[in-house]
Amino acid sequence: MKNTFINILLLALLAGGSFSCKDDLIYSDLVRDNRPAVPVTFPGTTTYGFNPFIITSLAAGAPIQFTLSIPASSGRTIREITKVVGGATGINVATLNAATATTAFNTAPIAGSGTTAVFTTTLAAFKTKYPAVATTPVALPNYTEIQFLFLVTLDDGTQLVPAPVRVRIVA
Repeated sequence: MKNTFINILLLALLAGGSFSCKDDLIYSDLVRDNRPAVPVTFPGTTTYGFNPFIITSLAAGAPIQFTLSIPASSGRTIREITKVVGGATGINVATLNAATATTAFNTAPIAGSGTTAVFTTTLAAFKTKYPAVATTPVALPNYTEIQFLFLVTLDDGTQLVPAPVRVRIVA
């Protein structure tokens, strides 16, 4: 008798629990995707499920170049790359917000051209600006990474912070 009563009580709780909450598929800001109205992409970069990156060689000293692009269908154009910060892979939006004229990588805004803007620098310029950041590849995994973060201003004054981009430095 006791087991029957417990089974009926559990069945009633299970039935009541299935009808007690309404799932309206509307979630709070903490559990929803944070997708911008105008996405910024980086054509020519590679990604394996993480931040986009390019590969450069320490020996070659080739320029580091990122093209920032927005969809033509957005109806917007890129006015400028307002601010750029660089550093080790631990930089974030707080680093970008706190950057001043002396700590930001760029000394002046970089003009956009339609739906694209191009940021170009060198490893030597990066090392001059951020001497404490390691740029020498480590034994394993045979590379090291540095990171850049951009503040992009569109033609209507909207400011966007796209995903961080990395430069993988190989020997």
